[in-house]
Amino acid sequence: MLHPGTTAPDFTLPDEHGNPVHLADLRGHWVLLWWYPKASTPG
Repeated sequence: MLHPGTTAPDFTLPDEHGNPVHLADLRGHWVLLWWYPKASTPG
């Protein structure tokens, strides 16, 4: 678990087109990471 003020570890996720996006490439910019925990679950 990260605590407020802790730097997030670098990670890579695909964008909406499937291209990899590295958190380190966005350093110096505001980043909003949004996910839906139940998006791929039944019900």
